[in-house]
Amino acid sequence: MIDLSAAVIGFALLIGLMALGLHVAFVMFAISMLGAIAYLGTPAVLEYGTQYWGATNNFVLVAVPLFVLLGELLVRGGFTDRMYRSLSDWLNPLPGGLLHTNIGASAMFAAVSGSSVATAATIGTVAIPAFKGQNYDPRLVLGTIAAGATLGILIPPSINMIIYGAMTNTSVGRLYAAGVIPGLLLTGLFMGVVVFACWRNPALAGAKAPAAPLRERLRRLVDLMPPTLLFVVVMGSIYLGWATPTESAALGVVMALILCIAYGRFSIAMLHECFITTISVTAMIMLIAAAAFYLNFVLGLMGVPQALANFASQVGTSPLLMLLVLTVFYLILGCFLDALAMIIGTIPIVFPLITALGIDPVWFGIYLVVMAELALITPPVGMNLYVVQGIRKEGLITEVIQGTLPFLFMMLLLVVLLVVFPGLALWLPKVSFG
Repeated sequence: MIDLSAAVIGFALLIGLMALGLHVAFVMFAISMLGAIAYLGTPAVLEYGTQYWGATNNFVLVAVPLFVLLGELLVRGGFTDRMYRSLSDWLNPLPGGLLHTNIGASAMFAAVSGSSVATAATIGTVAIPAFKGQNYDPRLVLGTIAAGATLGILIPPSINMIIYGAMTNTSVGRLYAAGVIPGLLLTGLFMGVVVFACWRNPALAGAKAPAAPLRERLRRLVDLMPPTLLFVVVMGSIYLGWATPTESAALGVVMALILCIAYGRFSIAMLHECFITTISVTAMIMLIAAAAFYLNFVLGLMGVPQALANFASQVGTSPLLMLLVLTVFYLILGCFLDALAMIIGTIPIVFPLITALGIDPVWFGIYLVVMAELALITPPVGMNLYVVQGIRKEGLITEVIQGTLPFLFMMLLLVVLLVVFPGLALWLPKVSFG
């Protein structure tokens, strides 16, 4: 059994090197190799090839490129533009007007994309030009886009949940079911922030645009059908037990292709661009996942999970205290690491602790995803902040950061609600899967 202090030093080195900006996969691989050489010998080092193949040959992970491709087809098929316009017809009357459309469109796109960064890029590209000359407070505009896009990894399907499920042997279907209510609740909390801010200071929302005629708004409701249909097909097939998450992702891609053809947006050139982006994103994710699986393998042989579980039982830490410590830990870590890197890099150490304390793995998966959402809008490394600022191409990124602050507190409120009312995450999986 390894000395636990060696595992702590290795973990600190892992986080430190990632925080310095070294590639996540390289750092995990290097730390794994050092541990294998120092404690296990040559056979464990040579096992890397087997572990790499086992990680990339995982049927669950096949869903990753399929969901990336699904999101690309929606974007390049022009469905997001029409979806945004239709949502604005119905959300504009609320205090805050178009600001609610940013959040609503992010939630709707999240329900088919699985990626927060993709959601930020897509909704930002559509939304930012729509606010030109409308006298909305720029910080609130940018904040609703950056924060709303974080819903991409909480509202299913979520790529981060797939990775978590694969690394911890947790049902992805249950994770998807667990993310629905917290995702909708967080969407409501975000909209509540906008309503409150614009009620206190109506000038933040500028002049309210006149509503389109009812007949025209009803006619444009058809533009909400493609993403709604895709969500029903993907998630319905999982909840009804007709398909696994991977099979449902394939169904979603087929449905998206049919919709692109039906709307006259399909072409070989468009499909080629979708494939190029999908390959690029998937290669990055899978390289990190393969390195993480090898790290898990090395830590398992070294006895780290058992040592951590024994440590937790000996110390007598309560689940509530552990969650408080982890919340502070992840808040600090989110300032230096990307969301996916934060999840993958900490699971090998943290997961044995939470299972030893009897915390439900499905519930913890949702908690971890919410903490990863915070990392997406926490400076100085928050990816969504840079994506939105990159689309904006003017002003200072500090305006984006200031705009996200109220929404950051709503995420922390959701964490508190999940701790106090765990049924928010666990009720639907229980009803859906028993």
